[in-house]
Amino acid sequence: MKAKSLLLFCVCALLVACGGVDPNSPQGKRQTLFKQMLKTSEDLGGMLRGRLAFDAPRFAQGAQQLDELSRQPWQHFPQIAESERSSAKPEVWQEQQRFQQLARELEAATSALRTASAQQPLTAQAVAPLVQRVEDSCETCHKAFRAY
Repeated sequence: MKAKSLLLFCVCALLVACGGVDPNSPQGKRQTLFKQMLKTSEDLGGMLRGRLAFDAPRFAQGAQQLDELSRQPWQHFPQIAESERSSAKPEVWQEQQRFQQLARELEAATSALRTASAQQPLTAQAVAPLVQRVEDSCETCHKAFRAY
């Protein structure tokens, strides 16, 4: 009985391990980048919404990091649709021009936030509309191209 239970546990563990995404695959690389972008933008938004104390140098550093991250995931979307399960809708590949346009809009929004964050004195009121623009860019793309 113990041997059967152990065997069943091992089989289940292997099946769970096989369900992950290869971190070196295009999908794995872009998922990592998107998670880093989410963490960074959550920290910035948290400073503006009072969840975290507003720290101007830390905010500026986060804006710079978000701008750099916003330019990276797009290279990890292959030209043809992937065969593996993904959170990307088929429209990513069917509507490449629109997808690329939204990527550039996000990059422009993060660039504007980075530029404004370098201005002194840096205040939450000065950057709040720019953070909202970044968040709106993310939401627009997710609605069009992400399968939930």
